[in-house]
Amino acid sequence: MNTTTTARLAGLVAIIAGLVLVVAGAATWVMVRSQLVAENITVAEDAAMFAGERVDGPLDAYFQADIINHHALEMSEGQTYAELDQEDPRRATVMNASFLRSSLFTSVIAFGVAAFAAGMGVLFVLVGWALRIVAGRTTTASTDITPPTTSTTRTPSLA
Repeated sequence: MNTTTTARLAGLVAIIAGLVLVVAGAATWVMVRSQLVAENITVAEDAAMFAGERVDGPLDAYFQADIINHHALEMSEGQTYAELDQEDPRRATVMNASFLRSSLFTSVIAFGVAAFAAGMGVLFVLVGWALRIVAGRTTTASTDITPPTTSTTRTPSLA
């Protein structure tokens, strides 16, 4: 297998891998979004952004998690779950807040991974496309070169 064929094959593999990554990233984004929407979570009115909106994306999930933390710390007078006494009745509420925040942050991370996968997929497609174009140009350039001709006439020597 010559270099041109190898480069074109590598380009094709990169394009296919890129398309798979774009589809996987998009599918993950849609799945995570649909799960968040199904939970019917609304961003708290006192959140820094997106107040009153449905949680259906990474930013509103982040701001809802942030306000949950704010409310839990306010209720527990600044103490985290681990800092509260085991007999403290607020401990269960702070624990639930911690679980909710973790779930929302997991969705934020999932959105990030999905976007990263799709972005890398686009990059793979572009690199694969470039490889195939360069390999095609190399093939065209190598066939256009004509070998030098040898001259049959001799120059007289000065001897």
